[in-house]
Amino acid sequence: MKEIKKVLVPVDFSPNAAKVLESARFLADKCGAEIEVLFVVQNFDDYSGFFVPHIPIAQFEGEMINGARKKLDAFLEGNLPEGRTCASEVILGEVAVEIVNHAKKNNADMIIMGTHGYKGLESVLFGSVAAKVVRNASCPVMTINPYR
Repeated sequence: MKEIKKVLVPVDFSPNAAKVLESARFLADKCGAEIEVLFVVQNFDDYSGFFVPHIPIAQFEGEMINGARKKLDAFLEGNLPEGRTCASEVILGEVAVEIVNHAKKNNADMIIMGTHGYKGLESVLFGSVAAKVVRNASCPVMTINPYR
């Protein structure tokens, strides 16, 4: 196995995201690796038959990205030890596809993500993001079951 120097940690802001980040930090510290935390704003192509917002889609998506950036900054502030920093990014697209593409484009050596995030309609419509990432990633993927 090649050396782990860059770990990508996709988060969804579910209550389990902090547990996943903690596990990723532990492994990254042991390997001397840097961490990048990623949040993907689901684009609205998948919802086109369900919902039409009152504002233009591009404007709405822009506001979602700005809101997600603020939420990601607050999440990191609340879940990283004082003095610890990491790269972070918010992007727009189909979640599993963007995680896989981002890992490849940015030369991630490993992806660490949770197996249980938000449930309900999203999971019924889109299936398991973790399973799609595991099947398609070009680097190893470690999944964390936050309930065990």
